Amino acid sequence: MKLVDEAEITVAAGNGGNGCIAFRREKFIPLGGPNGGDGGDGGDVWLQADENLNTLVDFRHETRFKAQRGENGMGSQMYGKAGEDKVIVVPVGTVVHNVDTDEVIGDMTAHGQRLLVAKGGKGGLGNMHFKSSVNRTPRRATPGTEGEVRSLRLELKLLADVGLLGFPNAGKSTFIRAVSAATPKVADYPFTTLYPNLGVVSVEPGRSFVIADIPGLIDGAADGAGLGSLFLRHVQRTRLLLHLVDVAPMDYEGSAVSPADQVRAIEAELRKYDPAMLEKPRWLVLNKADLMFEEEAKAAAEAIVAELGWTGPWYLVSALGREGTWPIMLAVQAFFDRLREDELEARAQADA
Repeated sequence: MKLVDEAEITVAAGNGGNGCIAFRREKFIPLGGPNGGDGGDGGDVWLQADENLNTLVDFRHETRFKAQRGENGMGSQMYGKAGEDKVIVVPVGTVVHNVDTDEVIGDMTAHGQRLLVAKGGKGGLGNMHFKSSVNRTPRRATPGTEGEVRSLRLELKLLADVGLLGFPNAGKSTFIRAVSAATPKVADYPFTTLYPNLGVVSVEPGRSFVIADIPGLIDGAADGAGLGSLFLRHVQRTRLLLHLVDVAPMDYEGSAVSPADQVRAIEAELRKYDPAMLEKPRWLVLNKADLMFEEEAKAAAEAIVAELGWTGPWYLVSALGREGTWPIMLAVQAFFDRLREDELEARAQADA
């Protein structure tokens, strides 16, 4: 299914029911009083996260959602029935924005999480509330209040542990195929990945992580160029970035772009989009080693690392031949194991 990661919807909570004006009229009870009941409250509108969804495509066809109105009050002090709530199911990872104020209302990060996005109106008061010593037959009731109406922008950010970065045709889709069961399209031309792909890497039972392949980034991506600009948001949530680079110069728009220049270009786009992304742990993965002799590929990789002054982990792999890819996955799992241990230790110290 094609991933649609942004949509605008309008939600309207139910109006409250009106209060009732009524009087008690029963045989042998000559002094019957006011007995008009209250109106029911209008239904609320909720968003609920569901891990079984991975797209906002349904909101391209249905954009207006309305909760039920509260029923009007009735005689004999009968209250109107409250309106039913409207529950809208969205994928886990959906960020909810108020279109009018541009504020973030909530972030749906867990399965089953619920978020109130429009509050229903209150039911009006019946005339039984207005009886007093000087007004025994009040002919006054209040109408229900209107429910909230909001325009919302839903933005899906994939919940992945690892994000793959790189120029178009750097081999990201081939890499994710090599290490997981994901099957993104692979072809010998740029922009074969048109929407993000998620893959689960299982090192052993109980030890796994999620890796995301996003469309390739180009110069100007942060300003809207290419396809990657639409999906930079997806790597914002990741805790580790794998930066894939072709170990040989890449032909891009008729000119050769060196591996080091590719890395610098991606870094510039990340800095422009969100400087905090450059603070994330990032490992360099030099791909397509199979296109050179072994010693030649190793020498080229070392030259790239030296030119960049790269101080973090780096790897030389052939994603197509699945050579060197699995050791990276074991190192990634060890990285997350250490993170969990540090988190548990910090939590234990905080509770002590």
